[in-house]
Amino acid sequence: MRGGAVRRMKWVACGAGVIILAGMAARGGETAGKDYWVKLVCESSDRIVTVHFGAKAGAVSAVVEKTTDTRILQSDISGPHGIAFSPDRKNFFVTIGHGRPYGTAVKYATEDDRVVGQVGLGMFPATGDVTPDGNFLFVVNFNLHGDMVPSSVSVVETEQMLEVARIPTCVMPHGSRVSRDGKKQYSGCMMDDLLVEIDAEKLRVARTFRVTAGKEHGFSGLPAKEAGMESMGHLGMNMSAATCQPTWAQPSVDGKRVFVACNKSNEIVEVNTEDWTLVRRIAAGNGVYNLGVTPDGKLLVATNKRDASVSIFEIESGKELARMATKRKVVHGVAMSPDSRYAFVTEEGVGEEPGTLEVVDLDARKIVARVDTPPQAAGVDFWKVE
Repeated sequence: MRGGAVRRMKWVACGAGVIILAGMAARGGETAGKDYWVKLVCESSDRIVTVHFGAKAGAVSAVVEKTTDTRILQSDISGPHGIAFSPDRKNFFVTIGHGRPYGTAVKYATEDDRVVGQVGLGMFPATGDVTPDGNFLFVVNFNLHGDMVPSSVSVVETEQMLEVARIPTCVMPHGSRVSRDGKKQYSGCMMDDLLVEIDAEKLRVARTFRVTAGKEHGFSGLPAKEAGMESMGHLGMNMSAATCQPTWAQPSVDGKRVFVACNKSNEIVEVNTEDWTLVRRIAAGNGVYNLGVTPDGKLLVATNKRDASVSIFEIESGKELARMATKRKVVHGVAMSPDSRYAFVTEEGVGEEPGTLEVVDLDARKIVARVDTPPQAAGVDFWKVE
């Protein structure tokens, strides 16, 4: 999240060049026969980008295969922010931040990036995630350019692209993620220091958890407003007292934990979902922003937005195993390969710099490939492996 309007700029063509990092020969044939594809969105250039990553000639390479325009507004950038695939990978959904004044969720056919449906949402919809059955898309309405008042989570029926619910939560929700069993959806509200759990079947807030250091506390539903705070519209939290400012809420593979990225205090807060209590606070990189867990449940990967780095944590111990400097500043999203081997990290860049996608080998704990993209690479999701 950037404090101000999304940059207005034209896409400076950077081609579809391949970047290869030497010294990454396929080990024991493990990657020799595999190719990976991801899709990402570039916020200030209104692009969807398809990147192909695979082993060729004994080294690992990444290349931009395709870009697709997401422009909805003709007079201004539309600002695609989040991207999420359906479980069968036949469709993907992009959240468009800008509108007049509301944003949009757009459904695309994966095969040809063709628009097959869209629906209007709230103010600046950001991250979205799809339920395991593919029936619903949960999108946080981040309200980047609006007043500091409680916002909402939109629930979209994906077949007809209809908003079936808009659930009020708290100020600046971000980082929408659905649990593996499809029963819960999680997000963090930046200006209220809250982790929010939504019952995905009843479509209502089930629990919230205060992630402020020293004030950790679980609530049933939303916390009551404290006396004297009503006029501010906050849920018992003065904005200056928001020491965590969570930007992501990532459930563990088994659903027993949720990891919350504290962008302001540079920590990851771990919450037990069974008894709704604090497990631990883990020191993280400067401006920790987005999180991802490997499908095998062993590793947590964090992007560090202000530190220009990406970190790998061992979930069992909470130990940071590696921190790698990235090519560009303003590190954004992360997506995992289904074999738990690679993490795909987006970097926005600064000014007229292109965006960048970097590929992290989670076994070798190093960046093994990168490719430049249109400016402000943001949300990313994994497409397929062959």
